[in-house]
This record gives sequence, structure tokens and C-alpha cells, in this order.
Amino acid sequence: MRINILQHTPNEGPGAILTWTQARGHQTFVYHPYQFGQIPTADETDVLVLLGGPMSPNDDLPWILQERELIQTLLDADKPMLGACFGAQQITKALGYPVSKAPAKEVGWAPVYLRSHAIAGLPEQLTPLHWHEEMFEIPESAELLYSSDAVKNQGFVLGHHIVGLQFHLEALADNVREMVVNDYPYLEGSVLGQTAEDILKRPVPVENQQAIFEILDFITERK
Repeated sequence: MRINILQHTPNEGPGAILTWTQARGHQTFVYHPYQFGQIPTADETDVLVLLGGPMSPNDDLPWILQERELIQTLLDADKPMLGACFGAQQITKALGYPVSKAPAKEVGWAPVYLRSHAIAGLPEQLTPLHWHEEMFEIPESAELLYSSDAVKNQGFVLGHHIVGLQFHLEALADNVREMVVNDYPYLEGSVLGQTAEDILKRPVPVENQQAIFEILDFITERK
């Protein structure tokens, strides 16, 4: 399969998602629409992955709107999609649901709790990296997948091919370091109260990569 990845900032890369594509023998193309303005067509997309970024789906930028047009076409075609943070918000925005300020800004490590067993093999609790202050609404036809202590809407699963996560399961140790050293000022105001040093000294839980593998296997399984 051709996996098209939309990366929205230099310091939030695909991490473990790329590990999965390599392990499964898929062909991967990484696009940078914020910089080059290029996005794939629906015809050349078997699976779309939308990563995080500092922008908001509410921003009036041409490439953001073009992304949502692609998302809508893929929704109509029932093609697999995974969104992380901004990427998940883009999916819900394309479905007609608002993206707004979350009840709390979460930046750092914090647990999330499983709310749906639609995807077999996911643990009841994970500790992913959070890096957000906005929140998507859960589409009416979707199931709430994860919640945190501060923000209820942390993940959703829509049918068998669409998953959105407000947090970052894809981040490996190198990704975490890159996010922190480049964007540590964003820690200010986080309800988690963690410093850059706090985030850096905590190892990435091995369960996070296992969970992102389970999710990607789920959305790409032929039904």
C-alpha cells in the first residue's frame, strides 16, 4: 500500500508510524504542505496519516482547506485515515464538527484511559505525550476511544478505517527530544506542570509503539 503522511511542522515527524510502514512493507511518502503546498491526490492515496502541528484547523490557510477537501474525498471512498492532534482535528472539522479550546492545556506525559473496545489489543491505560490546547468534538457516528483526566475527547474511532488521537503515540525518543528543544516555550500554562527536563528524562513507554501498531493494523485490515 501507499501510505501518504502529511507532516505539518519540522519537529513533529512520523516516528513509530514510519517504523510500522517499514515493518509491514508499505511504500511511504511524506508531504510538507505548510512549506511546499503539495498534498497527494485521493487516487494515489491508499492510507492517509495526518500528523500534528502548531496551527489550528480554524486558521484560514489555503493548504488547510485543501487538506480537508482530500479528507472528505477519502471519507467518501472509505479509505483508511489516522490523525494525530491537529490531524485528528482536521478529520472532525471535515466532518462538520467544531474544534475549540480544550478545558485544559496539556503539554507533557499524562495517562489516557480506554473508553471503547472497538480496536482489539489496546491497553486500558497508556501514557502518551500531549502537546495541545485545542480539542475536537466526537462525531456523532464515532466512538470515544480515549479520555484523560483533564480532557474527555482524547481519541475516536469511526467505522473500521478512521481513528483520531489528540495525543502523540507515534513519538519516539528522538521525536520527543526534537519537540522539546524546539518548542519548550509551549510548556507555559500547561495543567500538567512539567518542565522540559521532566519530559526529557522520562522514557517513551514501549506500550505506545505497540498501541500505534494495533491502530494502524486495524484501519488497514481488509473487511
